Formats: sequence, C-alpha cells, structure tokens
Amino acid sequence: MTEERKIPTHEVTYARLRDMILYGVVQPGQAVTIQGLINDLDVGMTPVREAIRRLTAEGALLPQGNRRVTVPRLTGALLDQIAFARLTIEPKLAELAAAHVTPALMSRLRQLDAPIYTAIRAHDVQAYLQNNHAFHFALYEASGAAVLVDMARSLWLRFGPSLRVVVDRGGALTLPDLHEEALAAMERGDAAGLAQAMQRDIAQGVDQVRLALERGEI
Repeated sequence: MTEERKIPTHEVTYARLRDMILYGVVQPGQAVTIQGLINDLDVGMTPVREAIRRLTAEGALLPQGNRRVTVPRLTGALLDQIAFARLTIEPKLAELAAAHVTPALMSRLRQLDAPIYTAIRAHDVQAYLQNNHAFHFALYEASGAAVLVDMARSLWLRFGPSLRVVVDRGGALTLPDLHEEALAAMERGDAAGLAQAMQRDIAQGVDQVRLALERGEI
C-alpha cells in the first residue's frame, strides 16, 4: 500500500491564492497586503511570498510597494493580445478534445454549466467565475494537449478576473448560451462545430470586457 504524497504548503498556498484571483475574491485593482494574505490563508510568510513571486511572474499580480500587491487592471492593448492568444489556442483545445468526449465528461460539463446563468441572475460573481472556469478547463484537459492547456491557464489568470463584468453588467442574460451550443456539437461528434462554439463564447466574453473598458467600468 503506497502512501499519498503530501502536497507541500507552498504549492497549496499558490493554488489557493491563484483561485482567489481567478474567482474574484481579490478584484482587479484591489490592493491587498502580504500580512492580510498570511491571515486569510493561515500560513507563514515564506509560502505567501513564494506564491506572490510565482503569480507575479505569471502576470496575475503586480507589486505595489509597502508590502502590497494587486491584481492588474486590463488595458485595451493587453486585452487585444490576450484575446488573440485565447482565440488561437482555446478553440484548438476544444477541437482536440472532441475526439475524447465521453458520457462522463458530458455529464460533468452539464453539471458545471447549469449554475452559470443562475449565478449571473443572482449577481454571484464568485460562483459564475468558478463554474465558468471549471467548464472550460474540464473540456480543455480532455484534449491531452498539456502545453496548450498550460498556456490557456496562464491567459485566464490575466483575463479571467475581468469576466466579473458579465455579472456586474447583467447584459449576459440576453446573450446566446454558447456553452449549450458547444455541448450540442459534442453530442453529435462535431469537432469543428465545437471549436466554433468555443471561439464565439470567448469572443463574446472579450466583447463584454472591452465594452466595460470603453465605458470606464473596469
């Protein structure tokens, strides 16, 4: 009988802080102190500093001085770069995943998709961001393309927190459910249709963020 490997504290701390960023606990532009993170995460200074170092290198945090960090706000120029990369990488991941769709994966994706519009209606930012992220990466991980998945994860760290505008603005309730289109494409084994649905879904989110930027809302 083999013992389960204990995950090092610094890895757990990194994952927890990363999720705080991805799921809107720490908002773009919100400064937090290192001591505050130590208290929130209930760990020592060293793992928090290591997590901050890694997330800063990934572009998810920005040092502010005075032992503070913040989640960077998007600019139009940065949004253009991220949108180009996401629209290049993620539809390809979806296309590759189409060959590995199973009933279990379909069931999992439907479970993840079901709460998304409920969260938007309830203005529950964290539930929306968490389930939307989980839906995308449950699909992408089925692709088997580990390098592209890692690249997509890095892009989401920079872009994902700004998707809170989908909930804040509320206009998403009138937009087409492109996750449902993606699921329908999977059911009929249509790899190109799946890639197209995910491309449109990504572009729709980018458009929502771009509109918020233009209006000075983020």
